[in-house]
Amino acid sequence: MKSRIPLGLLLLGVVAGCGTSSPPPPASAAPAQPGPCSPSVRIDGFSDELDQTDFQGHFVGNFSGLATQPDGGILALSDRSVLFTLDGRTHRPVAAVPLTDENGQPLDSEAIARDRDGTLLITSETEPSIRRYTADGKPLDRLPVPAPLLVAPAGRAVTNGTFEGIAPRPDGTLVASMEGPLSGDDPMLRRFQTWTRSADGRFTPAAQWAYRMHLPSAGVSELAPTGDGRLLVLERGFVRGTGNTVQLYLADPAGAPDVSGTDRLDAATPSIGNTQLADLASCPSMGATSPEPQVNPLLDNIEGATVLGRDPDGALRLLLVSDDNQSADQITRLYWFTVRLPHPPGTGG
Repeated sequence: MKSRIPLGLLLLGVVAGCGTSSPPPPASAAPAQPGPCSPSVRIDGFSDELDQTDFQGHFVGNFSGLATQPDGGILALSDRSVLFTLDGRTHRPVAAVPLTDENGQPLDSEAIARDRDGTLLITSETEPSIRRYTADGKPLDRLPVPAPLLVAPAGRAVTNGTFEGIAPRPDGTLVASMEGPLSGDDPMLRRFQTWTRSADGRFTPAAQWAYRMHLPSAGVSELAPTGDGRLLVLERGFVRGTGNTVQLYLADPAGAPDVSGTDRLDAATPSIGNTQLADLASCPSMGATSPEPQVNPLLDNIEGATVLGRDPDGALRLLLVSDDNQSADQITRLYWFTVRLPHPPGTGG
């Protein structure tokens, strides 16, 4: 998103590599030693090589979403309506495609997922909307969005507080996360909207789940599927003079009640079970520097995440990216993590 959250607010296809190991961070990444952020998460490296660069006449930055291609390439979505493809090993741009809506107008594009048929699902925060695109960035159609999730006055969502995360699940359903609360909802609750898919591929709005935030100054900035129905959730906030807060959670929607018929979510509303995996401020700084105050100079405005693959021992390889808002005070930074998840309930692991 272009503006930060003020104090007082916050795939089958995308996990295509989850059955295989993925390459390590490229040699250009900072050469510091990997280190633990928590018992579940280790940082393996970071790179600022893309910061303040251009490619084919496009500014490389403003990244708000990531998705993994079957060939190992990375789709990096700019919220200024450009879709970049990054090489899977060097993580340098190899293609850039401008995106528009069906009327040829630019988007406030915030999240991306690659669907199982190769089409791309891309959110725009303005309405909000989810549109389907061909692999080369041509608009196909758009998914229906329940009226309460539309930006006021059409609905109850606030500007810059809508679809920031999107994730297909193994059963074919799609999940999109609202960054902020709806007007009238408890300020610590976010709605996760789902869609089911018919035999002809059409998406229909289905259940909504409530997700309970952990930080009053934060919002949901991204979702990433783990491949087993659970979701990685990024909670991201910003306080001027202090910097960013970025925490990684594991959410399990199994058994979560449908709140789509609940007009106002209150503090007693049942929500998705979630567990903190790491507070990224606890990661070793690895020699990173920051142009603005940060509790940990490694941190910035992290908005994008994708699972690159799975190690032989089952650990996920996770790539994150920060959105520099095309500002000299922020950085376009890639981060590589290893994430070890607890076994799903009932699996006996």
